[in-house]
Amino acid sequence: MLHNVYFWLKPDLTAEQRATFESELALLPKISYLASGFAGKPAPTEKRPVTDHSFSYSISLRFKTMEEHEFYQKDCPDHKRFVDTCKTFWERVVVYDSSSLS
Repeated sequence: MLHNVYFWLKPDLTAEQRATFESELALLPKISYLASGFAGKPAPTEKRPVTDHSFSYSISLRFKTMEEHEFYQKDCPDHKRFVDTCKTFWERVVVYDSSSLS
């Protein structure tokens, strides 16, 4: 199961608030039970009609099971800390969850 989240941060954040967001976001892919994880910014790829560079940051977390994803959403202290610390920093969040075809 893949959990992809895109964040659009408020434009008036201070450098300190942006640094807090980055450091908190960077901790999430390090959660021990994840199959893998990645946090980043829009890549400097070529502008094309199908490419969206408008987001500020993204995270992609791969869970081994749906149960691990559910734990992350409801009971994971790391996720809760991230949301509690950073929820005032973004103006928009979009989540794309995917499950394997096989």
